[in-house]
Amino acid sequence: MRRIQHKEQQNQKTNMITKTISAGFFGAIIWGTLASLAGFFNFTAISPKSLMLRSWLQQAWADRWLGDIVSVLLLSVPSILVAFVYYALLKKYNGMLPGFIMGFVLWFLVFWLMNPLFSNIKPFYQLDSNTILTTMCLFVLYSVFIGYSISFAYHQHKNEQS
Repeated sequence: MRRIQHKEQQNQKTNMITKTISAGFFGAIIWGTLASLAGFFNFTAISPKSLMLRSWLQQAWADRWLGDIVSVLLLSVPSILVAFVYYALLKKYNGMLPGFIMGFVLWFLVFWLMNPLFSNIKPFYQLDSNTILTTMCLFVLYSVFIGYSISFAYHQHKNEQS
């Protein structure tokens, strides 16, 4: 009996880890693609390839559609890490507010604190208002997606245990 309970707990932990990885991966794919489209349609001067590729690569392919695809796929790695941070800190909270706050925090980290890492991106005070608003909205929407996905899975998991 005890062995069966231990096996069930282990399966449930694995299930939550899989759901967290999925939320991070698909969040990066969905919102990274939308960010690439926003860059293509000039809503923002910064796209995922600006962050993930153009700061380190000066190859011609990085400016084309292949650069967009590669950068969105590369974006999934830090996105999975963000999903695990959300799971560790905020999984118990329902609603939009935790994701909303996390989106602003992520935006602040990328555009203020990590800005020196991205040599091709202007400092915050030199960015145009369209870029600031668009990127902020994309970060918030991405974080709300991650937050809802993880907290829904967590509460569903808790209800199954009861």
